[in-house]
Amino acid sequence: MSQTEKRSFEKKVAFNSAPALCGIKCASLLSLSCEEFDVCSNAALFNSRACKCGLEMRLLCYCGKRALIMVFGRKLLDARLRDGEVRALLSRFGYDDTLDTDACLERLSERIMKGGDFPHEIGLFLGYPVDDVKGFIENGGENFKLCGCWKVYSDTEGAKRAFRSFDRCRDYLCSKLNKGLDIYQALGI
Repeated sequence: MSQTEKRSFEKKVAFNSAPALCGIKCASLLSLSCEEFDVCSNAALFNSRACKCGLEMRLLCYCGKRALIMVFGRKLLDARLRDGEVRALLSRFGYDDTLDTDACLERLSERIMKGGDFPHEIGLFLGYPVDDVKGFIENGGENFKLCGCWKVYSDTEGAKRAFRSFDRCRDYLCSKLNKGLDIYQALGI
């Protein structure tokens, strides 16, 4: 992998996953071109460096010429998936209560690859409020109160604060990369 590809990969990951990388969100999702990147090699390199700090990158599926990747903080995602309200909603989509985080991610990956309707419970993995995930599913993505990083059906003020925090986090991390640091230096890894 070339230095240019590595750098471009890091910038895309930083831009699309800054809140998860900085620990203010349990996970982020990004779609990457398999023609532009050697996704598996870049993900393996990321995991070899970032796993010791609790950050992971997981390939959820290859969708045509793109790879769908989840970047997450292990402790935050583990805690999220142990939450009773989250588990109750996940059970509606075939996630057994006994599944650990890795098994839940495997189930999510299977549901994505199966095709058909996109598994909208993915919002639970991404840390979206349970009421907003329910609202999205019940309303088919319509009738939302606010649209930003997700479609908001409940606490608009809380969502606005979260969106601003996510933007600040993205600005901070991307500015570090634009100043010449690599993603690991920018994150202190």
